[in-house]
Amino acid sequence: MAKKPSILVTGAAGFIGFHLSKKLCDMGYSVTGIDNLNDYYDVSLKHSRLNRLKQLTDFTFHQLDLTGKKGIDELFNKSGFKYVVNLAAQAGVRYSLTNPYAYLESNLHGFLNILEACRHNKTAHLIYASSSSVYGANKNMPFSVHHNVDHPISLYAASKKSNELMAHTYSALYNLPTTGLRFFTVYGPYGRPDMALFIFTKAILEGKPIEVYNHGKMKRDFTYIDDIVEGITRLIPTVPTGNTAWNGMQPDAATSFAPYRLYNIGNNTPVELMRFIEVIEEKLGKKAVKNLLPIQVGDVPETFADVDDLIRDVDFKPDTSIEVGIGKFIEWYTDYYKHK
Repeated sequence: MAKKPSILVTGAAGFIGFHLSKKLCDMGYSVTGIDNLNDYYDVSLKHSRLNRLKQLTDFTFHQLDLTGKKGIDELFNKSGFKYVVNLAAQAGVRYSLTNPYAYLESNLHGFLNILEACRHNKTAHLIYASSSSVYGANKNMPFSVHHNVDHPISLYAASKKSNELMAHTYSALYNLPTTGLRFFTVYGPYGRPDMALFIFTKAILEGKPIEVYNHGKMKRDFTYIDDIVEGITRLIPTVPTGNTAWNGMQPDAATSFAPYRLYNIGNNTPVELMRFIEVIEEKLGKKAVKNLLPIQVGDVPETFADVDDLIRDVDFKPDTSIEVGIGKFIEWYTDYYKHK
């Protein structure tokens, strides 16, 4: 029997990491997950995801922090992963306004440890989470990976843009194939409690008011978790090579002379926040009490993903509607908290 390809998923107890690890085990990968299980949000939710993963035969877990170089190096030296998917990061735009140091430590120092470990262990492909927030002050819609993104408006976005720059450096210096994925507002079952869908659902059920920024006129390219995971799994074996047509006189931001690529994974359909809230109300059968507020510092008014490269290279276009996706989240939410 052929040996299963080994893959490391960092942030495996996180929202995307949990769903991805589950899917990869189903696909026949041998998955090692790491997570530091920090208390940025309810740790019991992380343990709940992890308990489900630990029931899978091809899943192994290590509680490790990306910033601990010794532990990361030991794990790589022992396991020599073929593929690495780096999802561990300090997340959240708003939290970066009050806790800036957490972002540099986790998202830069931690990512450097992963890059070094991949380089020294000849990893075949490193995929890492970037974010739609890197588009910052860009107004040209839909957001394309071929656009320049040098005007971030939150430290979180700056840390993700930095990851892309660091990855490119390692691709160029050490021929390490890297692919950065810009995720657009991910939601779904087992989602993060600091995200709008979770906050709104909880408040509406408890009869508490919800804070609606930019008077509900914000638009987001809400992307269902299964679409994110499908995109990642298709890209794992799609190892980038240098773009022979790349020209330093007219540099393409999404590719390089080095084995480096960037992709958007988004639903390609921006939805106004007020419509998003309406669907939650419909699915819950309960109206929200809305507290309308101006846009928050660090927030962008609209996100909209151009996914042409994703369609061309892996024949996949995310397309789960918010009606379907929110319905599945609310089914999970009511069931999960009924048993708590």
